Amino acid sequence: MIAKINPGKSLFGALSYNQKKVDEGVADVLYSRNMIRTVDGSYNIPLCMRSFEPYLMANNKTLNPVIHISLNPHPDDKLTDEQLSAIAQEYMDKLGYGKQPYLVYKHEDIDRHHLHIVSVRVDETGKKIDDSYEKRRSEKIRKELEKKYNLIPAEKQKNTHGLLLKPVDIKTGDVKKQVCHIAKSLMDEYRFQSLTEYRALLTIYNVTVEEVRGEVRGKAYNGLVYSALDKKGEKVGNPFKASLIGRSVGYDALQKKIDSSKQAMKDKAIYNRSRKTISSLMADKPNRKAFEEDLSKNGISVLFRRNNEGRIYGVTFIDHREKAVFNGSRLGKEFSANTFHELFTRNNRQEEKNSGMDKSFDANSYDYSPEQESTAEALAGIFSMEQHGDNYEEIAFTNRMKRKKRKSRGI
Repeated sequence: MIAKINPGKSLFGALSYNQKKVDEGVADVLYSRNMIRTVDGSYNIPLCMRSFEPYLMANNKTLNPVIHISLNPHPDDKLTDEQLSAIAQEYMDKLGYGKQPYLVYKHEDIDRHHLHIVSVRVDETGKKIDDSYEKRRSEKIRKELEKKYNLIPAEKQKNTHGLLLKPVDIKTGDVKKQVCHIAKSLMDEYRFQSLTEYRALLTIYNVTVEEVRGEVRGKAYNGLVYSALDKKGEKVGNPFKASLIGRSVGYDALQKKIDSSKQAMKDKAIYNRSRKTISSLMADKPNRKAFEEDLSKNGISVLFRRNNEGRIYGVTFIDHREKAVFNGSRLGKEFSANTFHELFTRNNRQEEKNSGMDKSFDANSYDYSPEQESTAEALAGIFSMEQHGDNYEEIAFTNRMKRKKRKSRGI
């Protein structure tokens, strides 16, 4: 089970998000404590606001008095409403919110049932509920509940289960939503040290990104533009400015991610698994197709950059278990582009010439083939990017809640 805690300022925002799901018929109130209901026993936003109002009026110090929690059992965990309600109540009791007013919503808008809990972080006297080591305590509670209710552990879900992060499929429509979901997931989960490495990671999922520069009102401007790719690696549809997707995948966010990744990847141990695996497979002197397939079985993707003459001039590896992206040069000279070009030229020249499937994009892009597509789908099934986490609407809501922290206080 995955547990996420999101503090915020907007009680109305948290309630309206969940009420919208109820109105759409994909959610319901599973349990409530100290909440005012209508005559027929239902809930509405005005009465819920009144239930929390005394607590918020008493608050005079806590900047983020609202708490919105999501509890996400794995789809394979078959739980009754009674069990889900009991899990939510036990979680709130152990986290210190058992005496607070709160609502437990059961959502069914995606392929798994999950819970959303809305409450406040201050008691009736205005004193803040103790949040020291909150995440650590939440993890301990989560593990206890997993054991008690025989749930699939969150750690296991990260590696073997979850909502698949599939490559963009333009035929299914809503391309912007697909691109957004992929970009946010990869930006959050993986480590990479350059735009080129980030682009390589996106390419696996039929997405690419480009940096755009310009000048606005006399000031230099840097931005990112995302595009969907078809199976041949060609851009399709309209591109999307990062600003239309969210700040979390914009230029500034990318630079911060690159900086933090560089710091984290100073630990050379991150490279050990990939270096050992790749070196072992290269020793067999495979052709390119066999090399890619064997890497895939070991949880590693590889993308080769080629010029118009077909020469490999760049190689990028993506270790899905280490959640790390790196160019071959970072691993060592024996993993350079020249090494692979010579290896595959000797073993693969005639095969590539006859297959007709090994087409490059342009001089700055990546090779893509049906083999890579199947590899991406296989990796998505084995190494979940989101730990079967929230859907797009939930991610958007969380971002709105965070932005509201910077606005003035108020109910």
